[in-house]
Amino acid sequence: MSNAKLGLLVAWPTFWTGFPLKLVMALLMLAAGVHPWEGVGLEALLVLSIPIDIWALGLCSRTVFLERLSVDPPKGTGLRLWGLWAIFSVVYLPLLFMIVSGVKSLAQSAVHATVHFVEENVIVIPIAEKISLELVMWGLPATIVLIVLVYGWLFGLGALANRFVRASTPVEEAFQDIVSKWDLLRIPRDQPLLLTAFTGTGVVLIMLFWGLLPVSTPHPHEEYEFVNVKKAEEKIVPKKVIKSAEQVLARAEATLKELEKDNPAGETAKGEKVAVGQEKSVPQATPAAAKKPAATGTTGSDGPDHDHGDHQH
Repeated sequence: MSNAKLGLLVAWPTFWTGFPLKLVMALLMLAAGVHPWEGVGLEALLVLSIPIDIWALGLCSRTVFLERLSVDPPKGTGLRLWGLWAIFSVVYLPLLFMIVSGVKSLAQSAVHATVHFVEENVIVIPIAEKISLELVMWGLPATIVLIVLVYGWLFGLGALANRFVRASTPVEEAFQDIVSKWDLLRIPRDQPLLLTAFTGTGVVLIMLFWGLLPVSTPHPHEEYEFVNVKKAEEKIVPKKVIKSAEQVLARAEATLKELEKDNPAGETAKGEKVAVGQEKSVPQATPAAAKKPAATGTTGSDGPDHDHGDHQH
């Protein structure tokens, strides 16, 4: 079996075996208000994942060795293989990221220059077609490099696993016996004990989850702004209404007193102006009233319609 295939056969089930347990840890952290994807939460999740990965790797590697290679690995394979894989991944994966990022940047620069040259000298490419063309042109080499490097990573994992294959003892039993032994790795003979352990673990995790939650019912965030909220009508309490009215009246009375104290001269001047205005209005009305009867008498005696012949002496 090739190293890359062996690495994939061991790494893939190892990931999915430990993933549900890591997901439970992440949910418990979220319930406790700790974000598992940053800061202290991420560090705690990585630390808690170590024993899970060691157990999952030991289980899956032994299963693959028995099923595919018919060898029984030595005890402690999971811990030692996990240590080798961890050291190799810590060195290889950052290099993989740096190489893929560099290839992506170079491909994007070359594609932009090529498209710019074509638009200036050959034809103008529409925006939608330009975006699709650029994505395909720089994405293809970056994807090829990524696939090659991932293959190299799996090849390295398989090469490290092959060391334990060579150190394992061959199993000369029938395939049915190997399958039974493989099943016993997952399901022990004492099934009631297994059921009790699973049930107890589930109960403990559920109690931890609900115990870590700040509240047991859904509620909006503190910064959430409600829209179209009907305000509750306040009950009218007569004593409070009378008390508030008395306070308003007392404040108004105090304000008036302060205004009278601050501006007494203004009030006197205002009163004088009102008196002078009344005096001016009286003389203006008196000549008008005097002119009216005088005009009437003059018209009756000296008017143009007066005839002296009408008088009788």
